Amino acid sequence: MSEHHRRVLIVDDDAAVLQASSMLLSRSGFVVDPAPSGEVALRLIAERTYSAILSDINMDGMSGLDLLRTIRERDLDTPVILITGGPSLQTAIDAMAWGAHRYLLKPVAPKELIEAVTRAVLLSDLARLKREAFALRGAQGLPVDDEKALNASFTRALDRLAIVFHPIVSMRQRRALGFEALVRSAEPTLEHPEALLGTASLLGRSDELTRAIYTKIASHAPSLPDGRLLFVNVHPPDLLDHSLHGLGSPLAPFAERIVLEITERASIEKMGDISNIVRDLRLLGYRLAVDDLGTGYAGLSSFTQLSPEIVKLDRSLVEGIDENPTKQRVVRAMLQLCEDLKMQVISEGIEKASERDALVSLGADLLQGYLFGMPASHFNDPPI
Repeated sequence: MSEHHRRVLIVDDDAAVLQASSMLLSRSGFVVDPAPSGEVALRLIAERTYSAILSDINMDGMSGLDLLRTIRERDLDTPVILITGGPSLQTAIDAMAWGAHRYLLKPVAPKELIEAVTRAVLLSDLARLKREAFALRGAQGLPVDDEKALNASFTRALDRLAIVFHPIVSMRQRRALGFEALVRSAEPTLEHPEALLGTASLLGRSDELTRAIYTKIASHAPSLPDGRLLFVNVHPPDLLDHSLHGLGSPLAPFAERIVLEITERASIEKMGDISNIVRDLRLLGYRLAVDDLGTGYAGLSSFTQLSPEIVKLDRSLVEGIDENPTKQRVVRAMLQLCEDLKMQVISEGIEKASERDALVSLGADLLQGYLFGMPASHFNDPPI
């Protein structure tokens, strides 16, 4: 990855924190520009392109939220990670509303910070590559040989699709509530789901991929254990395609046992009023879930439009929660809010028993993570 594509801006008015964070990320291979204020950060942003921006929220003058708002007025893509030592539910809501990529709570462990920035940079690179590919395709099309080769690889990937299932457990019932269906492919060049989805979009074959995935999932649905739910990831634009979720969909016969998990909710902002679509889906028997509660989106109107039965708590709030009192306070508040709204909450990303125990003590019931097993090719009810 080139230096240009690993450039990170860190914004903090605490000189010691700014220096420590800059040194940590520099040692991890990032090119770091430190900014002691939001005003200085904006001047740097005007001069340079960043793969990720990391900002404290509570700063004199321009706050981190003010900086985020200003950035989003001109740039919807660059991941912005906000950090706070004094979290509140309103601050978290504001961060989500203005499209924060992550919302981290102090003290942030070095490993957690490096992983958050690394993921942000990778997502930024993916978005950049997709934009460049679309621009190239729009201007002149892909070179014929390259497009043929990519189409051939993608066709092989479709032929070698597989679905694996990751359990979601209920601690109170001591069994799996359901399973999340995840796509995999044995095609070496497109085995990563993001690469597969990005290639489908580039080639104009996204609908074909979605139908193939749904057909595969439907072939497994009859063996879903009684009383369990099947979670299926859905990209918002797919909601507009009645053939994917209507009576003719491969999933339709199993609708009452399927939870449509809406990903990338920011794009719902561009779809207008989808209340009729949501109503029709529920009439067919589907339930709705939204993922990554606690991280950023372009707005919260999508949450209102969807009125999901289930929400997923972002892993950034779960990781290390057993050692972080501020995370515990935020999660407790979110659990209470969702209970008041009659929404079930799934906490995802649990890898340690101590994280599980901390969440249960806060009132969490539904949990997901590698602690309960890896995704498998069959429905495996894990021991709890």
